[in-house]
Amino acid sequence: MPKVAVCLSGCGFLDGAEIHESVFTLLALDRAGAEILCCAPDKPQTRVMDHLAQSDAGETRNVLIESARIARCEITPLSKVRAADIDALIFPGGFGAALNLSSFGTDGPECTVDPDVEALVHTMLEMGKPIGAICIAPAMLARILGKKNIPAKLTIGTDADTAGALNKMGVKHQDCPAREMVVDPQHKVVSTPAYMLAKGPAEVCEGISKCVTELLKMIK
Repeated sequence: MPKVAVCLSGCGFLDGAEIHESVFTLLALDRAGAEILCCAPDKPQTRVMDHLAQSDAGETRNVLIESARIARCEITPLSKVRAADIDALIFPGGFGAALNLSSFGTDGPECTVDPDVEALVHTMLEMGKPIGAICIAPAMLARILGKKNIPAKLTIGTDADTAGALNKMGVKHQDCPAREMVVDPQHKVVSTPAYMLAKGPAEVCEGISKCVTELLKMIK
């Protein structure tokens, strides 16, 4: 049974992990018989949003505690996750990937990445273990890959500005519809646009299911 780490970034599409994308990822992994390890950085969120008003909530929350809502309390601090103990790693989207896992949401191509995220991804790449990224999460992954001079293929859908930012960071963006995914077999990276493009949950679920299937195929 493969063991897959799912790195969450909070709870809610405006300031954390996108809930549909996270749940569909967990569902696809469970249906495939994978063992799931939910994880998240144990640190304050960059911002906290009122998802009803779509405005700043003026409060503070913790990324790990918020992610535990999605993980049903079964979650590990990211700092304790070791690449040697997992077979694959996947990042659901949501703006938390661009705010809490990285600073792409504020700094664009010049962004930084959470040290624990960067360290785990580095080791996964060195060990030849597959990595998946959903929605805006490929932007965070692009920063890490670019710094390592790995010109992997990634997608965020068809948004020209964001695609240009990915290319600037040193990866190769490939346009992709919401129901599909982009696979880079050489670098063992797979990505899908999800809500960067999708009109509803059905499209998101289909793209993520295909993404997870390819991710599991790449496990040695």
